[in-house]
Amino acid sequence: MSGTHKKLGARHKARKRAVDFLFEAEARDLDPVDLATERAELSGKDDSVAPVAPYTVTVVTGVAENLDRIDEVISSHLQDWTLERLPAVDRAILRIAVWELFHATDVPPVVAVDEAVELAKQLSTDESPGFVNGILGQVVLVAPQVRSAAAATSRRAETAGGDSTDAGS
Repeated sequence: MSGTHKKLGARHKARKRAVDFLFEAEARDLDPVDLATERAELSGKDDSVAPVAPYTVTVVTGVAENLDRIDEVISSHLQDWTLERLPAVDRAILRIAVWELFHATDVPPVVAVDEAVELAKQLSTDESPGFVNGILGQVVLVAPQVRSAAAATSRRAETAGGDSTDAGS
């Protein structure tokens, strides 16, 4: 019974919602973080608005804060193609996956890639899952170095900042 029909969990739904927000924000020329935050607040007051998972806001914020770097990475792996020419939904899916590969240390790289491919199957064209998988298969190779560099940078920031790590003492 298992295998082909995976149960898609809360994180998957959160990623799918993040794709929706990134897509909508780009289409309407809005700030994606404002959009996600406003929807989250609205869902608390209005039952007709679906709740927004905290991970959705985390992902949207992460993508928005690192957008230039993320787009640079994606663009460098697009052969004979430009980021602007990609379907907007593929752009959103790739941005989320690259952010997860580089910054979400609790998400194994294989999961970030599988989730992106799954989202492409659900939301995009027949060619998209293979395309997304191909791009991310290359990005995965550089992700460990990027993660360790980011970790080193944040460790230096914590050390320089002094008492931010011992708030509970």
